[in-house]
Amino acid sequence: MGETEEPKLSDVLADRREKLEGLREAGIDPFPPEFAEKEDIGEVRAAHEGLAPGMETESRHRVAGRIVGRRGHGKACFLDLRDGSGQIQLHARVDLLGEEPYRLLVDLDLGDIVGVEGTALATRRGGELSLAIDRWRLLAKSLRPPPDKFHGLEDVETRYRKRELDLIANEESRRLFALRARTVSEVRRWLDERGFIEVETPVLQPLYGGALARPFTTHHNALDRDFYLRIATELYLKRLVVGGIDRVYELGKDFRNEGISHKHNPEFTMLEWYEACADYAATAHKVETMVAEVAERVLGTTEVQRGEVTIDFAPPWKRVTIRDAIRERTGIDILEHPTREALAAAMGTEPDPEEGWGKLVDGLLSKSVEPELVQPTFVLDYPVELSPFAKSHRSEKGLVERFEAFAGGMEIANGFSELNDPDEQRRRFEQQAEELARGDEEAQPYDEDFVAALEQGMPPTGGVGIGIDRLVMLLTGAKSVREVVLYPAMRS
Repeated sequence: MGETEEPKLSDVLADRREKLEGLREAGIDPFPPEFAEKEDIGEVRAAHEGLAPGMETESRHRVAGRIVGRRGHGKACFLDLRDGSGQIQLHARVDLLGEEPYRLLVDLDLGDIVGVEGTALATRRGGELSLAIDRWRLLAKSLRPPPDKFHGLEDVETRYRKRELDLIANEESRRLFALRARTVSEVRRWLDERGFIEVETPVLQPLYGGALARPFTTHHNALDRDFYLRIATELYLKRLVVGGIDRVYELGKDFRNEGISHKHNPEFTMLEWYEACADYAATAHKVETMVAEVAERVLGTTEVQRGEVTIDFAPPWKRVTIRDAIRERTGIDILEHPTREALAAAMGTEPDPEEGWGKLVDGLLSKSVEPELVQPTFVLDYPVELSPFAKSHRSEKGLVERFEAFAGGMEIANGFSELNDPDEQRRRFEQQAEELARGDEEAQPYDEDFVAALEQGMPPTGGVGIGIDRLVMLLTGAKSVREVVLYPAMRS
């Protein structure tokens, strides 16, 4: 804010503070404790849909919300009142309210929150549904002015840092987060209807695991030991499959100490589910079915617009192996270059001592293939080095039964036929330990408790993780994950 604007804001803040004191001196509580038995404005509007212009009713309503507009003067005025469900016009008149209540009402500021009572009518000019109010009560005095109602809140930094102002000013933001809530609700319903049991596993873990990522570390004072914010829920959930919960899921926060970008936030919402006696093919089918049905329930269609492209989530989604996907985009056959030195030479680069063969393959996928996968696509059959918890491929040596689902040029899901051989899992952990020693900070640490759980016996299992933030990005057309996270991580 420029220097010339500071005094103006100071004057506004001082004026609102003066009004606050005036209300208190008049015996009016500017922050009362309740306004019981109110209706949602959306319900009032629905009850009188189609009311003809000029029609008045005897239906009384009691609503509450924020004053977002005011018109008129003299002995009558109109105010626009908005709550979380919608907006309605208030018709305020001296003869209905009395002179002093009317004077106090018109002296309120935009942004003040009030509760009102009155009868419904449709204005003669335009047929706008209104409430002719005969009672009102201040519920909260707003001591700061709202964002410019004509231009909205356009500054991106302010929108992300002060989401409450964004929601006050921008209807599209309110719509987007309502859609996010519906998406999460429908995902849960889809799984619940199929017999999956929702559980909660530790967020603070003595050992992180279940993904190739760097963790956040914290210290527990009472136990005098370090804990990690979980990077995934996978290992705990599969231990529950061992315990006999054949269909299990968790929908919650994961944390990864990695870069921030339009598709990465260090704190994100992840869905993971595991199903006994399923493999990655059955799991992939469930993923495409769930996403399509959730889109249909939330949007009324499986087609969503992303820029100038229409993405259709209707199954079946395209399927392609990682080998073919990379070969089509780069001309490099990764299986013909089975060492990091050979693959780096084919790529025309020097091998980084901290990057194994699998990391180079992942780099090719991320840079050359992923941005081109706009329509929903399953990429299948990954190198074992990239997938320490996936079952070895039943016919392709050196590969595992794994898929990643992509849409809109980004990954949205990652699933396996889960590795359930404890001896092979132990060998994979040892391989990851070598990657850690090489300097790969994202390698998976050895988890003896998980191996011991597998030694109890885990049935064949299919599992998947789905990024809820990215799924919401696709369903809403948002260009950045920050648009769909209420309070994203920001630099100071």
